[in-house]
Amino acid sequence: MASLPRRGLVPPPLWGLSLFLSLPGPIWLQPSPPPQSSPPTELHPCHTCRGLVDSFNKGLERTIRDNFGGGNTAWEEEKLSKYKDSETRLVEVLESVCSKSDFECHRLLELSEELVESWWFHKQQEAPDLFQWLCSDSLKLCCPSGTFGPSCLPCPGGAEKPCGGYGQCEGEGTRGGSGHCDCQAGYGGEACGQCGLGYFEAERNASHLVCSACFGPCARCSGPEESNCLQCKTGWALHHLKCVDIDECGTERASCGADQFCVNTEGSYECRDCSKACLGCMGAGPGRCKKCSPGYQQVGSKCLDVDECETEVCPGENQQCENTEGSYRCVCAEGYKQIEGICVKEQIPESAGFFSEMTEDELVVLQQMFFGVIICALATLAAKGDLVFTAIFIGAVAAMTGYWLSERSDRVLEGFIKGR
Repeated sequence: MASLPRRGLVPPPLWGLSLFLSLPGPIWLQPSPPPQSSPPTELHPCHTCRGLVDSFNKGLERTIRDNFGGGNTAWEEEKLSKYKDSETRLVEVLESVCSKSDFECHRLLELSEELVESWWFHKQQEAPDLFQWLCSDSLKLCCPSGTFGPSCLPCPGGAEKPCGGYGQCEGEGTRGGSGHCDCQAGYGGEACGQCGLGYFEAERNASHLVCSACFGPCARCSGPEESNCLQCKTGWALHHLKCVDIDECGTERASCGADQFCVNTEGSYECRDCSKACLGCMGAGPGRCKKCSPGYQQVGSKCLDVDECETEVCPGENQQCENTEGSYRCVCAEGYKQIEGICVKEQIPESAGFFSEMTEDELVVLQQMFFGVIICALATLAAKGDLVFTAIFIGAVAAMTGYWLSERSDRVLEGFIKGR
């Protein structure tokens, strides 16, 4: 039989497997750390191998379905016997067994391709289960169900019912994992065969265990009622089969800061900050102070703010006092501002006129536009024959001409001389 077209340089199976297990990436055969403290990790190579075999079996079904079923039974039986175990069919299946983005599948297939060929051409009859032959017996990546680890040891509770059926055996079915049982809520023990903290046995027989929740603060109990407690959770005390809240604030169990007070809660306590008025306190507000803070004074049963501004506390000139909570501050009086630690009178700028920001040239243009509008209006009235407005119009033109010549005669003369 001719060798299959290679996907690349394929090493011999055993050497390839050794290389596969030594490559960086997933830690193939080392036991996984406990799930509660470990970050998410990549799948164990057993899962990769299982996925490869599942995809291979689907490819077998697809190639039979796509190539036959035309209705000519005798012809199909003859051709099928030749195609069924042919190299052509194997190549078709292997070409689509891994998705393009599944790097781990491609790497495992490349390193185990000779084993797959050997099974296809020589081992199918004696080992029809490809997963068992490839993943468990040949590559030794997987274990039978209910077992774990390099030696495929039974999970706690036995291989037939790992973790009693009430938990997950870590590493089950792979050559990794610790075999630790991660029990469902309410179950505990090495093989999840007991009720966990806060649960009791509601029902049990040789093959079945039902655990139900205890009353809230009970850690162990004989039933669901408040009076069925046998042991209490932290922060509670057992009294006549009932769990009573411990007031940590009335004992030495509470540990709060010097400027905090204790507040009891169910099963615990809280530390809250004292009022600003207090140096140490027994509760909330200025009426529960042990001692008043600086800037406060005892008035009756409360620590109240002292108004320092009732006395002369701001010696600076033009300063005035502002009282604050527990203190005061000196600020400049109205109309003064602080410059280098001294209050000086603010200089109020003179109010600017409408044309204060305009340049001289802009003012000249504006004047000309204004007089131009006036002259146009007078010209319009003069054109209607009104002698009064005609006289005013002629006078305005004469005045404008005289003003223009008198204001700019020096400039016109200078320009004329320079022009010559």
